[in-house]
Amino acid sequence: MVAPAVVVLDYGSGNLRSAQRALERAGATVEVTSDPDAVLAADGLVVPGVGAFAACMAGLTAVNGPKLIGRRLAGGRPVLGICVGMQVLFDAGVEHGVETAGLAQWPGVVERLHADVLPHMGWNTVQAPAQSRMFEGVRDDYFYFVHSYGVLDWTLPASDLMLPPLVTWTDYGTPFVSAVENGPLWATQFHPEKSGDGGARVLRNWIETLA
Repeated sequence: MVAPAVVVLDYGSGNLRSAQRALERAGATVEVTSDPDAVLAADGLVVPGVGAFAACMAGLTAVNGPKLIGRRLAGGRPVLGICVGMQVLFDAGVEHGVETAGLAQWPGVVERLHADVLPHMGWNTVQAPAQSRMFEGVRDDYFYFVHSYGVLDWTLPASDLMLPPLVTWTDYGTPFVSAVENGPLWATQFHPEKSGDGGARVLRNWIETLA
């Protein structure tokens, strides 16, 4: 069996090498690049991200990331967003009173968490839908988070014409979206590459969808 080919998008943000190593351990062949031909040809694309929403969007735009991600999704080609790489998939992010447009794959705004202590840094659980494929085999595991912002309100209405996305929640002061499964587009607010056996299983579950 040939290992699926995965590209980790290099746009100047994210734990690129740790993501690469974790994906390789999970069974993929991995290239870290922003080359558009490689991005479009890969079986799966991982969009990492750390730091500020606006900085990540600027980095993505500099490598034509919005267009490349859009082209992949238009063709049903899998994409996995991690941390701020998940946040930029929403309509917008608001940091320090400044709103920055996101990729608008999902409606919603990334905003400051309502918690006494920030950042939310460390291990936490998730509440995943029963039919989740992402969390198959890892229902009771803990995952590693490092963030001060998140999506607090899921606003995409269910439609009789489409399967609604599967939304996973985590509580830290207030509930926030910690993962989404939406056809070829998956995303996690936590870092699966830093989340031990549970995170490794999440990555294997995603890689299995690429075959």
